[in-house]
Amino acid sequence: MKKEALFFKIENDKVRCSLCPHNCLIPKNQKGICGVRECSEVDNQLKLFTINYGEITSVSLDPLKKKPLYHFYPDNNILSIGTFGCNFKCSFCQNYSISQHRADSKYVAVEDMVNITLNQKDSIGLAFTYNEPSIWFEYVYDVAKEVKRKNKEHKIVLVTNGYINEEPLRQLLPYVDAINVDLKGDDEFYRRLCQGTLEPVKNSIKIAHSMGCHVEVTTLVISGENSSNETLISLGDFIASVDRKIVFHISRYFPGYHLNRPMTDINDLKNTYRLLKNKLEYVYVGNVSSEEMAYIDN
Repeated sequence: MKKEALFFKIENDKVRCSLCPHNCLIPKNQKGICGVRECSEVDNQLKLFTINYGEITSVSLDPLKKKPLYHFYPDNNILSIGTFGCNFKCSFCQNYSISQHRADSKYVAVEDMVNITLNQKDSIGLAFTYNEPSIWFEYVYDVAKEVKRKNKEHKIVLVTNGYINEEPLRQLLPYVDAINVDLKGDDEFYRRLCQGTLEPVKNSIKIAHSMGCHVEVTTLVISGENSSNETLISLGDFIASVDRKIVFHISRYFPGYHLNRPMTDINDLKNTYRLLKNKLEYVYVGNVSSEEMAYIDN
């Protein structure tokens, strides 16, 4: 569904989107880098529209640990939904079929999504995940706000790249209970492999923590790309400066999409774990076998 977007202004014959740090300047009938925010003319006036409002491509009942959220109701399940589009262009994206393409979707109105959430058995709430939820802002905001209005005990979760401007983030966070943020690497890594920058992601983590949202962080470790001691120490120091108790997830990379590097070397995972454990209280490794984890932890 197409709906007028929030966070934009007119600049001459174009629209400036201010939802995320790209701050795209979008000509008429064109879209921003996310692929879902479009400049259109209505009654001789340019406006910005979101084209994925209520458009759901993926839905599942997932364990909270799958997000991953290990210190937020970890033994519970949560209804999880996603749409299409993303404001990053990660060459290693694991969900590129919906993040980088216009996938098939089904429209679900806000009131219907709220009712489904509140009546879903064996679920503590609703998670916006699979693709980047921030570029789905208007729908996420409307649904989250209404869920909380009807039952504040139901939990709202975001699994996000954290690439969102401060104003919309602060508007949304009062209705969000927990987030997992991808902290991908240093600034050079973001620019080269994701078409983004690091500082806005760090700022989102700091803001979410300061506003009382439960925060966990995930880094997908790619050998030779973001596995250097300098990068890992920098990431660990940053998280520790926010709160040493923030949970840090190390995830093993496997080849996919446009990046064909070999899967993460087990010794790089071991080194990452060692470095981060020296700085943070809670560090977990994902996408490894029990035998590999025993080696890493030794």
